[in-house]
Amino acid sequence: MTDFVMVAGAWLGAWAWDEVAAELRAAGHGAHPLTLSGLAEKRGLPAGQQTHVQDVVDEVERLGARDVVLVGHSYSGIPVGQAAERIGGRLKRVVFVDSNVPADGESFLSGWPSDHVRRAIAEHDGVLPPLGADGYAGQDLTDDQVARIVGGSTPHPGAALTEPAVLKRSLGELPATYVKCLLNGDEPMPAVAELLKGGNWELVTMDTGHWPMFSRPRELARILHEAAAGR
Repeated sequence: MTDFVMVAGAWLGAWAWDEVAAELRAAGHGAHPLTLSGLAEKRGLPAGQQTHVQDVVDEVERLGARDVVLVGHSYSGIPVGQAAERIGGRLKRVVFVDSNVPADGESFLSGWPSDHVRRAIAEHDGVLPPLGADGYAGQDLTDDQVARIVGGSTPHPGAALTEPAVLKRSLGELPATYVKCLLNGDEPMPAVAELLKGGNWELVTMDTGHWPMFSRPRELARILHEAAAGR
């Protein structure tokens, strides 16, 4: 049995993994969706990026698990990637689901035109408001799925997006799978493409949008199962 600790991207909580978690548990795994500080049922807790890294590390410690697959989606690839190097021999694999990846000294907003995001955070008392329904168009989601995402989203702590990552070694040294969702762009971002050259990372593609835990939960669960099995 593998223990999966799964973290969804900006605005989302543990609830986003309900269908994927059910599939993994049916296959005999431990599935542990995690809500980061400041989001969903933890809304209002002060949080920055390093708070989120510690949230993931603390969950692994709480579980006492030895064979852990960390799963980070979208924004959460950044704290999950940092947590992966901090849990040492407990890590079996890290899976990045159409996510950003951390770079030492760089924030989530580094390296792309993000002034509009910084303005939005400043204008909303330090949080980034969730997307509206229009933000999910063209991503293989039904109207009901979009309504569920929008209805469950909460503002994202701005400090988590602006604080720099802290890495002690190359992310490419970690055993990793990168899941690229093709409706969100045909190719992985340059930082990911570089990491894929190193030999420890594998690339898996999904013909769906950026939120596959909603659009293709069974397929995503199968990919996670195969990643844990080394297939």
